[in-house]
Amino acid sequence: MTSSPDTPIVSIKKGILYVVATPIGNLQDFSPRAQAILHQVTLIAAEDTRHSRHLLTHFNITTPLQSLHEHNERQQSRALLRRLHDGESIALISDAGTPLISDPGRYLIQMAHAEQIIVMPIPGPSALTAALSVAGLDANRFVFEGFLPAKTVARQQRLEDLSLESRTLVFYEAPHRIIDCLNDMVQIFGEMREAALVKELTKVFETVYRDTLSHILNQLNVQAIRQKGEFVIVVQGAPEPDSHALNPETERIFQLLHKALPLKLAAKLTHEITGVSKNKLYALGLNQ
Repeated sequence: MTSSPDTPIVSIKKGILYVVATPIGNLQDFSPRAQAILHQVTLIAAEDTRHSRHLLTHFNITTPLQSLHEHNERQQSRALLRRLHDGESIALISDAGTPLISDPGRYLIQMAHAEQIIVMPIPGPSALTAALSVAGLDANRFVFEGFLPAKTVARQQRLEDLSLESRTLVFYEAPHRIIDCLNDMVQIFGEMREAALVKELTKVFETVYRDTLSHILNQLNVQAIRQKGEFVIVVQGAPEPDSHALNPETERIFQLLHKALPLKLAAKLTHEITGVSKNKLYALGLNQ
């Protein structure tokens, strides 16, 4: 084993599949235990070997790499399982962060469990939990949606499906779709829905925008440079469906619109502004 003087001695077991978290940006977040495991295993299965080799070289980790991505996972997993049965130890890593959080590897893990191979986590950085920790929204109950569909119609339909979800919502998004995604969220969740947009976590240009969806969208539109990077979107959940009372601002908006417009249209516009259920608003108007 080749290691630096600061690398701790960690005893690894034979025939174990280690699921190892790697940094999402800042290399100082790479835990000593994770480094020691990667030094000692027989093989490292990586999402992109070219990407991971830069990280491993920086830490003087010379363990052989094997690609394991969405296009070859089923084929490669059989060979990896045979090696695990033969007593070799293997580590699974992704391009960044904790594996299997919107990354490949699920088939390998499922098959390892099915074949009574021990799967051991080596925890560490995760963009999901890091974003939740700084968003200032309820993190006790949340729904992780990963990446939304790339096509507009499918993305809007998925957001419609989530429009009444009361738990905090967490999404990943790519820079070339971030504006379209936020536009859809404003339209479907309402421009006043609270949210946090977390950009470039642990990197030099890390930024947290915490405001309403409409104000966050405006912030990104001010300068094109703000649309660059890797994004996590954390969105406040909808009001609980069994809650009958509207907050004062929603009540004010609805009543103003209801005075000038038919009930159905007033409910629709209030929903688009506030995110409150159209059905709830319509029922409220009928009872007035």
